[in-house]
Formats: sequence, C-alpha cells, structure tokens
Amino acid sequence: MSNEASVSNAPDGLAKTEGERLFWGRLANWGPYQTLMSVVTLSPRRQFFILATFPILWLLTQHLGPMLQMLRVSLLDAYPIAPDVAQEFSLESYFKFFGDRIFWMPLFRTLIFAAVFTLSTLLITYPVAYFLARHVSRKNQMLMLLILLIPFWVGEIVRTYAIMILLGNTGALNLALKWLGLIDRPIPFMYTSFSMGLGIVYLTALYMLLPLYSALEKLPKSYNEAAADLGAGAWTRFRRVTLPLTIEGISSGCTLVFLISTGFYATPVLLGGPSTTVFAETIAGFFHVAGDEWPTGAAFAVIMFMVALLITGVFQRLMKSLRKGDSS
Repeated sequence: MSNEASVSNAPDGLAKTEGERLFWGRLANWGPYQTLMSVVTLSPRRQFFILATFPILWLLTQHLGPMLQMLRVSLLDAYPIAPDVAQEFSLESYFKFFGDRIFWMPLFRTLIFAAVFTLSTLLITYPVAYFLARHVSRKNQMLMLLILLIPFWVGEIVRTYAIMILLGNTGALNLALKWLGLIDRPIPFMYTSFSMGLGIVYLTALYMLLPLYSALEKLPKSYNEAAADLGAGAWTRFRRVTLPLTIEGISSGCTLVFLISTGFYATPVLLGGPSTTVFAETIAGFFHVAGDEWPTGAAFAVIMFMVALLITGVFQRLMKSLRKGDSS
C-alpha cells in the first residue's frame, strides 16, 4: 500500500521539479533579466560596489553615524537645544573632565578592570580552544562549539542575572561550599570586583574563544610533531611553536574583549558595588540628569572611546612586532 502511494506521489514531485526548471529557464531567457545581469556583472569592480553598498550603508548609518552625532553633541554648549535658542559650539565639556580629577579615577579603574578581565578571559579560554582544536575530532568540533554557544543565545541581562543567582548568599556556589563543610556562613561574593569580573569574563568568553579556536584549528599538527622529533618537550613546543603561531588569534580576541569590557554598563551596575564604579556609569549619570548635561556625557563617551582605541592601537602594534620577530 505504501509503495503504491509513493509511486502515485512520484509524478507530482517530478511535475513540480519540471515546473521549477521551466520557471528559472524562462527567467534566464527574459530580456530585462538578461539586461540587468549584464549590467551587474559587467566588471568585477561594479560587482564589488553592488555587493558592498548595503554593508557600507549599514556601517555609515548604524555605527559611524551615531558616533559622529555623539561627537557633535559633545561640542555643543547645551543639548537638547531649546526652541529659538542659538546653537553654540564649546569645548567646556572636555575641560570639565581634564579640570576635575574626580572623573579620572573611574576611567583608570575601567581600563585596569578591562585589562585584567581580558587577561583572565585569555587564560581561561585558551585551554578550551586548544582542547577543541587539537584533541576533539573534526566531526565533533561543531557539536562542541554549538554547546558552548547555547548560553550566548540569551541576552546579556538574563545571563547577568544567572551570575547573580549563582553567587548569591543562597546561590549554588555558597550552597556547594556549605555542603562540603568549607564554610559555616555564606560568603558575600556579590557586589564585589570578583562578581563583576566573573560576569564580564562569562559574557565576553565567546569573543575570545572563537578567534583562538580559528587560529589553533589552522595550525598544522605536523609542526608540533617535527618539534617533538627534534627533542622538544611539551612546554617547549607550546612556547616555541604553538604560542607564536597563534599570536594573531590572541591579538584579535584580546582586542575584542578589551573594547567590549570598557563599554559594559548593565553588568557592573547589577554585579558591582560602590568600589567598582566604572566610567560607563559616570557617563550614564550625565544622561539621566535633566538639563544641559548631555554634552558632558557625550564628551566623556568620546574620551573613553578615543582612549580605548589608542590603547588597542598600541597593543596591535606590539602584537605586530612580536609576529615579525617570530617570523624573522
């Protein structure tokens, strides 16, 4: 009976396939379609511009545009601009930062936190990436990566609350330590540098893991085998072969994590305390105030953006010199 049904359905599927072929054949022979394709594929340069139009427009309107608007607001004497009031440009908002040292500490604290968290993320994710790339079979690598990616399908706020549940006085960590007999009363993990650091490392681990995995996965195993044949031990092979050849992945991952860490706002607010106030919280305070404080907040945001870019530029130059030194 099932065989008769499959035989009866076969002509329908065959007819559908023939219909699709007929449609695409007619479309390919249609005059306007041929004219359009000839214009689009006339030269490789034209193909590039057509394909790059949407990404360029996206970058200009969704990334560069807001940053330029922030820069413009930082140069105004007041914002929002009141009706029938002349718009004047001023550097007073920048002078406010450089003239009052009270604003320097949150910026320095943010940069130190970002550097420490970046290094911690690198030390945690490098062994994971190494295990995935070197010790997991290729058919299981994608499955393992998918398992690691599942938590990142959830938003930042939800994952931050998960850390709060984990580190709370009645959270899993305190309950486990109490069950093991290591503590008698809960340890106050929350609202400390530890809780904020754990949250940021958890939120940024993916941005470090993927570049490291990509760099390690492309590294031929024959290099380590040749070094082992020459008498190099495990640590020597890692230090002289694996680590230098994955500098590019380390550089990319550290840059991403550092830049993201400097801009976190919700996580430090939820997990940090009075001693962990970051510069993003200072900036947000100016935007929450009614009046003409928006230019000050915009100026502080521009300052943090430029300082972070300067640090990453120096870091990239250092990594580039290391790569040249290793290659020579």
